[in-house]
Amino acid sequence: MQCCGIGYDVHRLVTGRKCILGGVEIPHPKGLEGHSDADVLIHAIADAILGAIGEGDIGKHFPNSDPRWKDAPSRVFLSEIRHMLEGKGARLLNIDATVIAEAPKVLPHAPAMRSHIAGALGLDPRHVNLKATTNEGMGFIGRAEGIAAFAVASVEAP
Repeated sequence: MQCCGIGYDVHRLVTGRKCILGGVEIPHPKGLEGHSDADVLIHAIADAILGAIGEGDIGKHFPNSDPRWKDAPSRVFLSEIRHMLEGKGARLLNIDATVIAEAPKVLPHAPAMRSHIAGALGLDPRHVNLKATTNEGMGFIGRAEGIAAFAVASVEAP
């Protein structure tokens, strides 16, 4: 049986933090605020995969109230979710994700991001598709106050 899940995440941009997207540090004067590294792209992907296998969301498995996840690289979440998939006899087929940000520019970093995400999930990078867009200057994203991401995951489950 094939299943799909959708994920969404958003974090505020703040000074004093690194900007990590898709597991890659992107040069930018601000970074994403959050308990872990606040990687909105990986968080959206994690939620999409968890949704596809009926396992809730990232907050259920990696709560911000747990000190183990303080400043944790989000790649750890993907590795843990990969083990969950394997435990269920499920296989991740592909990821399709979109980052919404006015800045920084995301697409120049997409190959490294795809490779990083694919490595954590045991996927061929060709099965990780990344897109980026702006919010055309509208809303908090348009004012460069935050970054959001959407993701869809396809999973084959027994």
